[in-house]
Amino acid sequence: MTRRPTTGELLRYFLYLGSLGFGGPVALVGYMQRDLVETRQWFSKEEYLKSLALSQLAPGPLAAQLAICLGFVHSRVRGATLVSLAFVLPSFAMTVAIGWLYVRFGGLTWMQAAFYGVGAAVIAIIVHAAYKLARLTMAKDRLQWGIFALMGLTTAWTESEILTLFVLCGVVALVVQAPPAFLRRTTPTCLSVVTPGILLELLWFFTKAGAFVFGSGLAIVPFLYGGVVQQYAWLDDKQFLDAVAVAMLTPGPVVITVAFIGYLVAAFPGAVAAAVGVFLPVYLFVVIPYPWFDRFSDNPQVKAFVGGVTAAASGAIAGACFVLARRAIVDAPTLLIALAALGVTWRFKLPEPLLIAAGALVGLLIFSAR
Repeated sequence: MTRRPTTGELLRYFLYLGSLGFGGPVALVGYMQRDLVETRQWFSKEEYLKSLALSQLAPGPLAAQLAICLGFVHSRVRGATLVSLAFVLPSFAMTVAIGWLYVRFGGLTWMQAAFYGVGAAVIAIIVHAAYKLARLTMAKDRLQWGIFALMGLTTAWTESEILTLFVLCGVVALVVQAPPAFLRRTTPTCLSVVTPGILLELLWFFTKAGAFVFGSGLAIVPFLYGGVVQQYAWLDDKQFLDAVAVAMLTPGPVVITVAFIGYLVAAFPGAVAAAVGVFLPVYLFVVIPYPWFDRFSDNPQVKAFVGGVTAAASGAIAGACFVLARRAIVDAPTLLIALAALGVTWRFKLPEPLLIAAGALVGLLIFSAR
C-alpha cells in the first residue's frame, strides 16, 4: 500500500538524487524505481510505469522527465515545478563550478583520470538497475519480454533510441492484448563575448534539443555535437568530449552537460540560458499532457499500449547498458573494476556514492602509476 510523502520528503529525496545520483539516465531511472516504489512505497507500480511510459514517449531527457512526472503525480503542477528544481539545481551548480575550474586552469586531466575508474563502476550500477527495472516491468508477460529483447538489441546495435519503435511496440501490444472493437470485427573564460545575441542563440538551440530529441539523456549527445561543434563552432572536439565527461562524472541528469557548454560559450548567463532552454520543454511536456494521459489510463487499449511502451523502454535501457559499457570498459583494469563493482552491488547494499568514489580513486591511482 502506498504512503504519499509530504512535499518536504519528496523534495529532500530529489535533492539527494540530484546531488548524489551518479550513473546517467539508466541508473537514475533504476534508483527512482527502487527508492520510491519498492523501498519507500511512495508511488504504486502502476503510477511509476505510467510515468515511465509518458517520459519515454515525450521528447527530452528520460530521468528528468520521469522525476517531473512523479512530482506531477504527487501534487500536480506545484509538485512538478518543485521537483524539477530540486532535481536539476544541484547538478547545475556543480557543472557551473566545474566549468569555472575548466576555464580558470585549462583542461580536466584529473577528471579524465578519475572517470577512467568511475565509468567502469557506473556500468555495474546501471546493469543492476536495468535488471531490476526489467523484472518490475514485464513480470511473466511473454509479449513484453519479446518487445524488451527487440528493443535491447536495436538500441545496442544502432546506439540510439528510435521514437517510432516505441510507438510501434505500444501499438503491437494494443492490437495483441486489447484490440479495439473495430479490429475484432475485421480480419484478425568564455570562448566568446557575452552578448544578447549569443544568449538567444544558446536558448533557441537548447530549446530545440529539449523539444525534439527523444530517449535518454545520452541520445542528445549526437544532436549537441552537430550544433555546438559543427554548426556554431562554439567548442572544438576536445572541449566537447570534456563536456560529456563532466556530464557523466557529475550526479543528476546527464543532459546537464548543456550548462557546462553554455558556461564555456557565455559564462554563467550562457549556462542559465542553456539549462532553461533544454529543461523548459521537458517540464511543459509533462504538465500539459499528463492530465489527459492519466484520465484514459484505465482504458484497456491505453493500458496495453502503455505496457508495450514500458517494455520497449526497459529493452532500450538494457541496450544502452551495452553501448555505455563499450565506451567505459576499454582495457583489463576497467573490466576488473566493472566486474568487482557488479559483484558488490549484487551482493551488498552499498551506497552508490561510495562505489563511485572508490572507482574514481582507483582510476586516479592507475593513472598516477603510469
